[in-house]
Amino acid sequence: MDSANVRWPDSLWAAVTPSGPELPRLIGSAEADVVVIGAGFTGLSAALCLREAGVDVAVVEAAEPGWGASGRNNGQVIPTLSRPDPEDIVARHGAAGERFVALLRDSASVLFDVARRYQIQAEQEQTGWIQPVHSPGRIRIAERRVRQWSKFGAAVELLSRDRTRQMLGSDAWYGGFWNKSGGHINPLALSRGLARAVLGRGGRIYARSPAASFERHRDRWVVRTAEGEISGRALIVATNAYTGEFTRSLAPEIAHEVVPVRSWQMATEPLAEDVRRAIIPGRQAMSDTHGELYFARYDARNRLVTGGAIINPRNPAERLKMMVSERLKRLWPQIGEVKFDYVWNGYVGMTTDFLPRIHRLGPDAYGWTGCNGRAVALSISLGDQLSKAVRGIPESDLALPFTAPAPIVGHALLRRLAPLMLMVYRRRDAREIA
Repeated sequence: MDSANVRWPDSLWAAVTPSGPELPRLIGSAEADVVVIGAGFTGLSAALCLREAGVDVAVVEAAEPGWGASGRNNGQVIPTLSRPDPEDIVARHGAAGERFVALLRDSASVLFDVARRYQIQAEQEQTGWIQPVHSPGRIRIAERRVRQWSKFGAAVELLSRDRTRQMLGSDAWYGGFWNKSGGHINPLALSRGLARAVLGRGGRIYARSPAASFERHRDRWVVRTAEGEISGRALIVATNAYTGEFTRSLAPEIAHEVVPVRSWQMATEPLAEDVRRAIIPGRQAMSDTHGELYFARYDARNRLVTGGAIINPRNPAERLKMMVSERLKRLWPQIGEVKFDYVWNGYVGMTTDFLPRIHRLGPDAYGWTGCNGRAVALSISLGDQLSKAVRGIPESDLALPFTAPAPIVGHALLRRLAPLMLMVYRRRDAREIA
């Protein structure tokens, strides 16, 4: 990828969000107490928390704040992981897993609190997140998640089929799981708002400066770009699915832990008010139990923001318009003819077990990857935790289940084959579960 001339995707968020701050490139040598690589949600959240603690911090960004996944996603604020439930996390990570579950539980509310505290206008709506089930047998998924999250104190509710029909305006689902602390945002507006908050508190952000490498030199971490370098006592790597996309030399052991999967987002033209009131009338975020995910939420202009996946890369946007239009009419016949004003895509960093990877990378150096499509809420909270880690907070007080980097064997082949998993998901989706 070329960072010299940053081209924004033709997304809804890029079209409606005020421009971000003007930022310099990293040219020559610089120093900071903490260097952060990546100006997405995690990096900006960490930098903001560090500035609030009085720590000198500089962020090095390959493109512009929010250019990657943080500014391209659907904007659903979901305080869970995609597959693993609390008991799975605790079984894997023990006491650190319990702290991580608590972090997840509160992550949506933390995000909305950050937006309020820093007066970030990100079209935020804390209306909750609904996961409806697409077959009768899958109500067990909702029951399990309500049971486990209730045990950890989350504001969740099991929804009957009738209640789901009322909340979503559709007969397509058989009940579901409602997490009341979730919701949705304009993710690019949140990214740019966080960047302004960092700058307003004395932090530095260098844009259009892809980090090529980092290394330990004496007692400092040195991050090098094509035009300069910056050293710091501590380092945070917050590049997620885009770790190897600008330069393959940047942390290949982290880049090869995840498979970057292309995720397509789409926004309809604004819906008429009577139609909007008939479809998800409470304006919750929604994503269901399909492996080939069905998902939707509204933006501030009453566009239904949804998306899809596709195997054949030929003319994908037009083919997705037809496919997702038919899906929406099947789920919500009252929507009428569907027209899409925006179609765009970005990468989601997937791991083989759908768990994130959180690492110590050396003395006073930390990072994470593996959002698995659930990083909006989680990233803000992880940024705070990573800021505490580089400030020397004891590990026992951190909600960070550390693991050693473990690159995927055959990563290049798996990345090429990943789109074919859609066929597997479709077969699984069509089967009832026992």
